[in-house]
Amino acid sequence: MGLIYVRYELLRTLRNRRFVIFSFVFPLVLYLAFTSADRHAKLGGVPFPLYYMIAMAGFGALIAAISIGPRISAERQMGWTRQMRITPLPTWYYFTAKIVAGYAIACLTLIILYIAGLAFGVHLSVIHWLLMTGLFLVGLLPFTILGVMLGHLLKPDSMGPVTGGVSTLFLLIGGGFGNIGGHGLLHKIFELIPSYWLIRAGAVSLGGSPWTLEGWLVIVLWTAAFAFLARLVYLRDTVRL
Repeated sequence: MGLIYVRYELLRTLRNRRFVIFSFVFPLVLYLAFTSADRHAKLGGVPFPLYYMIAMAGFGALIAAISIGPRISAERQMGWTRQMRITPLPTWYYFTAKIVAGYAIACLTLIILYIAGLAFGVHLSVIHWLLMTGLFLVGLLPFTILGVMLGHLLKPDSMGPVTGGVSTLFLLIGGGFGNIGGHGLLHKIFELIPSYWLIRAGAVSLGGSPWTLEGWLVIVLWTAAFAFLARLVYLRDTVRL
């Protein structure tokens, strides 16, 4: 029963046109538009197609992760969440299905951007591709939990602006639209934000080292914090129902 529900959630997610557009089409169109004009340019010695591929891959994958929230919020409003609680299906299966769907779309987003990068001359070793992808997927974990939390905290009519704003803010701080932190105190603050390490996952494609211990701790602590808050809002929601 659990696997059937996961399959159902994946199919329903892929049929959501708005979700597909913002997770797949929008990052891809941005990548193609900007890279076509500056495919031979470099940023800090890094070929622009590679630099922007990493940024747009992080952008699309993060949106896919957080977009769990609007679906949960809509289901709460329709009463679907209430119905699920009176079925034999365990609650953790419900949330697992949401997270699996978010990760599935995130993986497809990464693959699409990788293919676009290859078309523009991005060449990496198999090890670098796999290591970068693995770090991307680990870095998305706190944002999937954030999506669950927002889904139980906000109403559907406010989810769009909130998820869009939150995604953009995290990516801006993380360097997805260029390095705005520079050095000094501001940079140190940004290193405490999980999106910094999400974008930093692409550094391995440039021959850089994987995350430091600080990066792993940031991801773990933010995941734990979001999970704690998500549990609180879920329990509050349960009492209200």
